[in-house]
Amino acid sequence: MTTEVKTKVIGKSVWRNEDPRLLTGMAQFVDDIELPGMLHAAFYRSDYAHARIKSIDVSAARARPGVVAVYTAEDFGDYWHVGPLQVPPPLAIKGAQFNARPLVPIAKDKVRYSGEPLAVVLAESRYIAEDALADIYADLEPLPAVTDMEKALEPGAPLVHDDLGTNLAADVYQQVGDYEAAKAKADVVIARRFFKDRCAGGAMENRGIVCAWDEKAQKMTVWCGTQAPIPMRNAIAKNLGLSEDQVRLVIPFIGGGFGPKVMTSMPDDVLLPWLSRKLNRPIKWIEDRRENFLATTSERDQIHYAEIALTKDGKILGVKDVFYHNTGAYDPYGMTVPLNTQTHTLGQYDVPNFYTQIKMVFTNKMVVTPVRGAGRNYGVFVMERLMDLAAKELKMDPVEIRMKNLIQPHQLPYKTGIIGQDFVENVLDSGDYPASLKKAVEMIGYEKFVKEEQPRLRAEGKWVGIGVVNFVEGTAVGPYEGARVTVGNNGKVVVLTGCSTQGQAHFTTFAQLVAEQLGVDVKDVHVTTGDTDQFHWGAGTFASRGITVAGSAVYAAATKVRAKALSLASKLLETPEEELELADGVVRVADLPSKFIPLGELAMKANPTRGTIEPGVEPGLEATAYYAPPHGATGYGTNAIILEVDKETFDVKIRRFVFVHDCGTVVNPMVAEAQIHGGVQMGIGTAFFEQLVYDDNGQLLNASFQDYLMPKATDMPMKMELGHLSVPSPLNPLGLKGLGEAGAIPPPAAYAQAIENAIHDVDFEILDMPLNPSRLYELVKAARKK
Repeated sequence: MTTEVKTKVIGKSVWRNEDPRLLTGMAQFVDDIELPGMLHAAFYRSDYAHARIKSIDVSAARARPGVVAVYTAEDFGDYWHVGPLQVPPPLAIKGAQFNARPLVPIAKDKVRYSGEPLAVVLAESRYIAEDALADIYADLEPLPAVTDMEKALEPGAPLVHDDLGTNLAADVYQQVGDYEAAKAKADVVIARRFFKDRCAGGAMENRGIVCAWDEKAQKMTVWCGTQAPIPMRNAIAKNLGLSEDQVRLVIPFIGGGFGPKVMTSMPDDVLLPWLSRKLNRPIKWIEDRRENFLATTSERDQIHYAEIALTKDGKILGVKDVFYHNTGAYDPYGMTVPLNTQTHTLGQYDVPNFYTQIKMVFTNKMVVTPVRGAGRNYGVFVMERLMDLAAKELKMDPVEIRMKNLIQPHQLPYKTGIIGQDFVENVLDSGDYPASLKKAVEMIGYEKFVKEEQPRLRAEGKWVGIGVVNFVEGTAVGPYEGARVTVGNNGKVVVLTGCSTQGQAHFTTFAQLVAEQLGVDVKDVHVTTGDTDQFHWGAGTFASRGITVAGSAVYAAATKVRAKALSLASKLLETPEEELELADGVVRVADLPSKFIPLGELAMKANPTRGTIEPGVEPGLEATAYYAPPHGATGYGTNAIILEVDKETFDVKIRRFVFVHDCGTVVNPMVAEAQIHGGVQMGIGTAFFEQLVYDDNGQLLNASFQDYLMPKATDMPMKMELGHLSVPSPLNPLGLKGLGEAGAIPPPAAYAQAIENAIHDVDFEILDMPLNPSRLYELVKAARKK
């Protein structure tokens, strides 16, 4: 007989376990937390992006009825401290220079970005706390601001950090082969300057935190929406001089994370737990939308000076990319974003010679940390634009030149020679890149469109174009995640893991992994994420690593529990293990289903309250497991779009949208497709809509949804045509790769190619993103004047 699990739920579109609570209003979010005696916090923030603090008068605010306390940096005394870095410097890269300037919790002596906190008010209600902000008077001496990355490095530029003597935050170069030698042999060399501006994470739920110190229990409980529960618990414990078991973080439902909520050293993270302990009262702070725009981390303006060297038949000899990365006023998250750019620039292409250099720059803008895509889309944009420019120069079809240069399946795993955000060499582990491109071309009907439909549409006077681009998505980075799986006496299963969830359906997909092994119904698996009293180890939810890293740990723990169940059932049923199966919540003899024992009963027998147990036997149907990948697993795909540009308004409408992706084994197709849909919305946003606009004084000009342009439902494709490939990753037992950020990566490059193709009667180039109708009009108008 076989021990293969017959209850196959992996690969099925199982309805989400979490949805009943969400849809009926029973899901708890941070702002739902109400505690007796709770105070409300509000931050007084600097209107200046760069200024010297002369004095701050909070006396009137303290005198306002209902205000309990007002604190400035001086009031925190010795507790005021810098940092630490949340991500280590890139010491694994030879010759890397990195100037660490972690966040300060509240401005002292000087403010470095508009929105930096100067004081925090604690009051009996949020209304009183907000009103008291108007009572505070800060005497600030404005200083010249620096917002332009290139100008920031010029001699005499205003310094963000005076003690540093420069605005250079980091200088890191990596190379494979010899680009200059390749360039000397090339028939064609194309060089351009590219620029991509920053955007907001824009989660539906803003950041928030509730802190409650229990003096009798000597324990701090914190409810918040962090993506990194255990690192944040550890940070709070260290800040307060407590042991880790004196701090409990509980992560309720989160209305979107998208990267900014991975931070654990924001002002509220550092100050409010200390204040709760000092005042011995619970404290709540919920960010408003203006604060979210001003003072929650964003991403990620970069300027690229890029070159590509090719033979006359379109074979790539080398690529060079020297780019500036704006880290904002501080660099607490290290170089994660620009290192992602470096590792994703070459994408799916076989490039023997590559030189890449990051110049990371301090400016008086908000701090940069990951936002969905986290630097990947910039590398992909630069490379795909270079491919389009090369195709145009060589008079080749854009698909043809891409197909000519793709890494072939037999070359995988492919070592790129570039060290990434996880400080190990980037390795493309698995896939079939030509198959992805072919599938997208077939799905979009490329040949028919180019030869038949487009000529007809152009004859009708319409601007309709097509774009086809490739991308990779580094996922599943380490260091590790863990999980514990327990079968209860009622036969239901509990899963605990240290990562948090922000809408990725972990309560369902993790349950599917367990149900597959233990033969139970998915609805009988209860998943708890992000409660540090329940599970104590882990890194967090970021970089598309939830199902890949934490999920692999869940699957491994369930596999151990399965082995324990079969071993004990074999003795009780007096049947060899190989003749048993787990299904329908029982362990039974495969060819004699009437002979069985329920999992709940088996769990009770595995945990006897009297008698003895055999030496070496662990009690209970429970197991803990960890998974640590040697390096990330790389998803990939192809995005093909057909769009139309209105000749009068220059608005863009998507006619067809094809997205082909390989994330290895798909646990839940419905969830996977929803993840792509969400990512695509953000990708389209950064292509044609979303842009945080700062003036030369570092003032954010569009800090509201009234002014911040976003794609509406009517701007999205009427239908997303999704194609799945499945080449399992060799790095984990299930062959999983992530896909949470995939949809956000290729749309800017696809938009650029398709728009240029649509406006066929004007010779112009799209080198900057995001576009919008006005900007597109200006580009076309300028090109017509040449």
